[in-house]
Amino acid sequence: MDDAYRDRTAFIRGAKDIAKEVKRQAAKKVSRGMDRMSDEYTKRSYTRFEEDDDDDYPVQGQDGGYYRSDSRANDDEGAHSDSTEGHDEDDEIYEGEYQGIPRADSGKADGQLGSGPVPAGAQFRDFGEVAGERQKDREELAQQYETILQECGHGRFQWTLYFVLGLALMADGVEIFVVGFVLPSAEKDMCLSEPNKGMLGLIVYLGMMVGAFLWGGLADRIGRRQCLLISLSINSVFAFFSSFVQGYSTFLFCRLLSGVGIGGSIPIVFSYYSEFLAQEKRGEHLSWLCMFWMIGGIYASAMAWAIIPHYGWSFQMGSAYQFHSWRVFVLVCAFPSVAAIGALTTMPESPRFFLENGKHDEAWMILKQVHDTNMRAKGYPERVFSVTAIKTVKPMDELVDMGDSTTAWHKRWKMKLLNLFQQVWRNFQACFSPEFRRTTLMMMAVWFTMSFSYYGLTVWFPDMIKYLQRQEYASRTKVFIKERVEHVTFNFTLENQVHRNGLYFNDKFINLRMKSMVFEDSVFEECYFEDITSSNTFFKNCTFISTLFYNTDLFKYRLINSKLINSTFLHNKEGCMLDFSDDNNAYMIYFVSFLGTLAVLPGNIVSALLMDKIGRLRMLAGSSVMSCFSCFFLSFGSTESAMIALLCLFGGISIASWNALDVLTVELYPSDKRTTAFGFLNALCKLAAVLGISIFTSFVGITKAVPILFASGALAAGSFLALKLPETRGQVLQ
Repeated sequence: MDDAYRDRTAFIRGAKDIAKEVKRQAAKKVSRGMDRMSDEYTKRSYTRFEEDDDDDYPVQGQDGGYYRSDSRANDDEGAHSDSTEGHDEDDEIYEGEYQGIPRADSGKADGQLGSGPVPAGAQFRDFGEVAGERQKDREELAQQYETILQECGHGRFQWTLYFVLGLALMADGVEIFVVGFVLPSAEKDMCLSEPNKGMLGLIVYLGMMVGAFLWGGLADRIGRRQCLLISLSINSVFAFFSSFVQGYSTFLFCRLLSGVGIGGSIPIVFSYYSEFLAQEKRGEHLSWLCMFWMIGGIYASAMAWAIIPHYGWSFQMGSAYQFHSWRVFVLVCAFPSVAAIGALTTMPESPRFFLENGKHDEAWMILKQVHDTNMRAKGYPERVFSVTAIKTVKPMDELVDMGDSTTAWHKRWKMKLLNLFQQVWRNFQACFSPEFRRTTLMMMAVWFTMSFSYYGLTVWFPDMIKYLQRQEYASRTKVFIKERVEHVTFNFTLENQVHRNGLYFNDKFINLRMKSMVFEDSVFEECYFEDITSSNTFFKNCTFISTLFYNTDLFKYRLINSKLINSTFLHNKEGCMLDFSDDNNAYMIYFVSFLGTLAVLPGNIVSALLMDKIGRLRMLAGSSVMSCFSCFFLSFGSTESAMIALLCLFGGISIASWNALDVLTVELYPSDKRTTAFGFLNALCKLAAVLGISIFTSFVGITKAVPILFASGALAAGSFLALKLPETRGQVLQ
């Protein structure tokens, strides 16, 4: 009994000793791990990277190596794709594990400022010294970032972002065509005068000019994704409102703000996408992205052709509110912008923007997401993202008085906005600093000349075709003089006729259309007009005696200097009613625009395939020269079909120069000035478009020689200036 008791006591004591020893060893192991982690944090800086030889990702940086790749170790040891977030068997931290940003008080960390108190004897450093350090940081970051993008590869993530940003670019292409398609209907629906028609056609370009400059500058300060979301939201909201508002001034205001919103899409989209592309993929895939602008034009043309001519697609509430088919088209054209907003919410911010603003953790997580998404799609889920730390740019020390806690909230917001716009303005001024002045001035000249000629010609072409159609239509006009018509019922379409000095007694005009009808110095006595729909129809110096108008659109502006004696209007269609368009105009406006945008496809494909092979400058200059020659041949186009063919030829050739110009603009400016410079140049592009459209259209019906000479000369000057720009093919994105 005693022996059994002693054995049991000894067994319990031994078990307790074993447990104590295990606990002690575990504590020592944890302590060693914590010591190693602390040592790692204090020794590691942003510019220190482990170096190792690797067959998959040979990495060589300026200081001997930015980071090491663990792909071979993964193949040997069977590492998992999520292993960067765990530990190995010995509970040690390995190179591929992200360890966070070293704190400023734990050692030197490039790009981070200490948060502790400033020593009493400390002096503020010279601004030039800080700027020099930032420039050095930016150069090191550019080299390292290019290597990281090569490790991340090009795959599912970039293609997903391609389609998302493509929707935003498509919305911009749609916006360009919307007003041109609805103008023939809207000008009659809203009783627009000739000056108002011109303003409605140009207001979107003016809005896009303001939007490009505004959102381009803000995107360098608050982020590409955030600015793009805001700008697309503004475009969607005011495009939606513009389809319902009735007044001309309100409609004009909505289209202006819609243009301000969509103006930010081009400068932000290209800059945003370029910062996810490695050098060898950048030129080609930015050119592929340009195809969505063409898709936007095709979408707008197809929707206009399918919707606007169907005037039955409308409703009205009395005479106060009318919703015609052209308003349905405006509403449908807002869909790409809405779809882009929904898709963009699933995408991350540009990691390059985060690194330029000292946000290391956010950038690392996004780059890891890009890497893991592409590796899983390629069938390598075990491949580890080997980057442990990334260079960040040292932020500028800026002291801004935001007031204290007692300051009113609206004053603090005012101070924040004022400071933000001051930063945007300083960034814009930096584009004209000695370092970038020559490049900016040359790019301004190239953008202006190309936009002046391209937009001027693309608007002048349809106007010339319409002029030729009107000339041919007028040649078939029938003229009737001093006719006398009594007791006759007209219930068929009256078209393209001129009646002078006629007498109409006891005639009935019932349920008919009047198209391009003119009655001059005629008398209508005891006549009856019912259910009349008219287009381009006028009564000049006519007299109406005892005549009844019932449910017609023959109101005052159609009766020019006419007399009404004992005549009555019942249930008249008050206000300006929508005229019906003839088939030729619909063909010209929609089908020709459809062909013009479709003709861009071959040029897009060729430019995408050759952009990285022949270089940006050769593509830009060569396409501009060929566009100049194709423009010159316009002087030989005297028929409608010839003008359409030359329009398609010009569009197909010139798109290559636009693609090259977009790529060149992205690559010539550093990341912190990229969207600012792109936005300013795109704003200048819209200003040139307004000037080109105004000048070229003033010569419609007068001469073809002047617009052709203007466009050819501008394109020739642009191609010559383009050769003076630096070539960016093969260069790291700064």
